[in-house]
Amino acid sequence: MPPPSELTVHQGYWLRMVSNAVSQDFARKLAAEDVTVAEWVLMRSLYGEAPTTPSSLADRMGLTRGAITKLADRLMAKGLVGRKSHESDGRAHYLFLTEEGMTRVPKLADIADENDAAFFDVLDANDLATLDRLLRLLVERHSLRDVPVD
Repeated sequence: MPPPSELTVHQGYWLRMVSNAVSQDFARKLAAEDVTVAEWVLMRSLYGEAPTTPSSLADRMGLTRGAITKLADRLMAKGLVGRKSHESDGRAHYLFLTEEGMTRVPKLADIADENDAAFFDVLDANDLATLDRLLRLLVERHSLRDVPVD
């Protein structure tokens, strides 16, 4: 029987190494702002949108409605998201960014941009474009839809 393949011969190994480094650094930077990556994704999803139902957000983000509710509850406790009842159906409700949430999203987006730049600026424009094209191709070919939140 041949020996098992080495970890480093797998593309997934290298993708995970890069993904972990980028994601963990971003998570640390967001933690300094008292926001998790999942909270940031929900906030960014609400930014510039009309008040949105939790089920609509769940569909868009690839999360359960329960997960959206938990995230929204944490963000409401921080004063970043609000909830309002549907006018004709008291059981239904909508989520929206508060003024503070609207103010914070561009600042958090700057952190995301800076995090990307700090990691990927070692690539020249052609390599970066190739990496982007290949990652998008893999997402498309594998029909990946869920928004990465962790």
